[in-house]
Amino acid sequence: MAKKCIVCEKASSTGHRVSHSNVKTKRRWSPNLQKIKADINGSIQRVNVCTRCLKAGKVKRAL
Repeated sequence: MAKKCIVCEKASSTGHRVSHSNVKTKRRWSPNLQKIKADINGSIQRVNVCTRCLKAGKVKRAL
């Protein structure tokens, strides 16, 4: 499963780490994904959801 939220499709982004001497090296920012059991279309599935979507209630957790 990719490092992507199934609700908002938030994924990793890239950029540069910049040192004091202005040397740029590549780095990644990963989204805060949680692997939860969610009720999707009446079936329970294990999915990756970002914490922003969890907090907003955009996905229903399985009990």
